[in-house]
Amino acid sequence: MEYIERVADHELDTALGRAGAVLVEGPKACGKTATASRHVSSIVRVDTDPTVAGQVQADPALVLEGARPRLLDEWQVHPELWNAVRRAVDDAPERGQFVLTGSTAPASDAVRHSGAGRFARLRMRTMSLFESGDSDATVSVADLLNGSAPRASTAELDFDALLARIARGGWPGFVGLPDSAVHANLRDYADTVASVDIRTAGKDRDPGRVHRLMVALARSIATEATVSTLARDETSLSRDVVREYLDALSRIFVVEDQPAWSAHLRSTATLRKEPKRQLCDPSLALALVGGNATALRRDPGFAGQLFESLVVHDLRVLTQPLGGSVYHARDSAGREVDAIVQLPSGQWSAFEVKLGAGEAPVEMAAASLKAFAENVDERDAPVLTVVTGTGASYRRADGVNVVAIGALSP
Repeated sequence: MEYIERVADHELDTALGRAGAVLVEGPKACGKTATASRHVSSIVRVDTDPTVAGQVQADPALVLEGARPRLLDEWQVHPELWNAVRRAVDDAPERGQFVLTGSTAPASDAVRHSGAGRFARLRMRTMSLFESGDSDATVSVADLLNGSAPRASTAELDFDALLARIARGGWPGFVGLPDSAVHANLRDYADTVASVDIRTAGKDRDPGRVHRLMVALARSIATEATVSTLARDETSLSRDVVREYLDALSRIFVVEDQPAWSAHLRSTATLRKEPKRQLCDPSLALALVGGNATALRRDPGFAGQLFESLVVHDLRVLTQPLGGSVYHARDSAGREVDAIVQLPSGQWSAFEVKLGAGEAPVEMAAASLKAFAENVDERDAPVLTVVTGTGASYRRADGVNVVAIGALSP
């Protein structure tokens, strides 16, 4: 299958130029190995190469022998390799020697021994609409955050195509498969996470309970569902066990919650602290509840939740090269913002998400954005944008941008 260019390609080149080793992490099947393979001179597949176990037992440094940059794919199968790479970088302090890919976050003891300047970290996710070719790439997020006005005709991605893309997801390995095969693969993916993959994040867990918690997360996607709510939804797990399972699912990158933003408000209202629940790809949530694009068309409420999750996912992918972090915000007075992108400079931009592109929902979203921004005690006015499912991209007379998701690019 032909390689699909990823936003992470440039990020990986940059990371190799600034650190001795680069850790590329993200959920299984998001394309880490395919991308990393294009930037290295040699590869060892730690999880499948039968000689690796013996080499690690004798001397982990043996696994590192080969042309550099050298890729250690699924390195976490033998955690000893982390310190072996660290020592190798110490002994030869050159940039771009190793790339480590993994579908499990390193244990805390590995992080403690990482050493400043040795490892760069790069998060990969499933494909954004821009990467999968479902966006016509007429509106740059970087330009948008810089204050440029969007100007593009109606995006090529129509409503039915958008729902189909939500249902298929951004999985590189599923490109070209019929929808029925993609949906079957997603159900298998969820089952494998619950029965196999979650074990790599520590102790054994009951697969049935893990799966039921994942279904509860799917139903609550893009909402501030509390641990207590998830425990009640799943019914057989205590709050402490739900927290432990959520941590395990986060360590294998299946769960990527959207944290709450913090800022100084002009009023006495306070910002809520609960994260919004997000999975690694909205398609996984739809598969967990047994739906497809046809079912999604009949359930506009859930379609709206999944669309918001897709926008958050794509903002994460497209703003990561800028150092952007994606939050949400809601205060005790009811003012809220679906997504806030904050850059390292402290600059922030606010996004409201509306699946419909009609005048009424856009007007409501714009008013909500302005009300929230006016209540934040900041000197500089933020960029305010309504992201819609379809339609044209433009700047309103009041300065609020309207952008169709099918127009977004880096």
